[in-house]
Amino acid sequence: MILLKHVIDIAAFVVISHTCLSQVTVSNGDRLKQEGDLEAAIAAYKESFVKAPKDSINTYSLACAFALTYQKDSAFYYLNIALKSNHSLRPLTDSDLYALIDDDRWEDIENKQFEKFQEYNGKLAQPEYAKKLLQVIIKDQALDYYIKQARRFYVSEKYVPHWYYPLGELKQQLVSNNFKEIQHLINTYGWPKYSIVGSLAADAPLLCINHHENDSIRKKYIDRIKNSCLKGEGSCTEFAKIQDRILVNDGKLQLYGMQFRYRQDKTLEPFPIKDPEFVDKRRKTIGLEPLKDYLKRKINYDFDVEQKKSAD
Repeated sequence: MILLKHVIDIAAFVVISHTCLSQVTVSNGDRLKQEGDLEAAIAAYKESFVKAPKDSINTYSLACAFALTYQKDSAFYYLNIALKSNHSLRPLTDSDLYALIDDDRWEDIENKQFEKFQEYNGKLAQPEYAKKLLQVIIKDQALDYYIKQARRFYVSEKYVPHWYYPLGELKQQLVSNNFKEIQHLINTYGWPKYSIVGSLAADAPLLCINHHENDSIRKKYIDRIKNSCLKGEGSCTEFAKIQDRILVNDGKLQLYGMQFRYRQDKTLEPFPIKDPEFVDKRRKTIGLEPLKDYLKRKINYDFDVEQKKSAD
């Protein structure tokens, strides 16, 4: 069972977004969705759809809201409209759409997105492997919307809502089954690479490994993950998250500033960092942005340690 501690830890350890369609401003529907009022969000998105039916971002958000309320027919109707001109694979990893993946109509969505993606970006070496990896990613993120609502409740009310516990148990089962699936895929097809399945799909094992409850799993794969990062065949961001999580869990200082904890006021801050004045130097060697920029964007934290390029 994932208990109270994990309601906090999931947010502090993992801050990942799989938003499929870029959105700069937050609409009324988005605000209502973030607050947990899905029925009101649907009404707001529908009102916007009537006014601007060609707004694919709003239409996609409407589809997601319908999927989160398990209104599948409406979700598929608006999703097909939203994706007409979209050639990205990211919608296939969006956990807001998790309720749809066992429906026969989802396969049609997958096939269309893969067809458009490859027409625009070129053929993937192993598209079927890529498709299976994307299925792992959407399952890895499954139920995240509802768990985020539990975290909002906890931060506001200072206790865990009773409805979180069955979600936590189901989430743990999904994580366990997903890890078994990724092991099977790796044994069958080999370790995924950007050059073989694309950058999005290749990160599937890293997400599963980072979310696994057992640190021995992360330690088992960390060298392979680092090697993929350094060769440009895997995510250096996910490598840094996993490396830092191992260190934090062992009671050591993190290297890249990727792991967070709650402060007394329930806002997030990074766990202590080794030689923080050199953290940007370490991050730059693996292609990561300055920590100040990353923390401000991810958790609205002001990192003000002056950076050095070499020891004085």
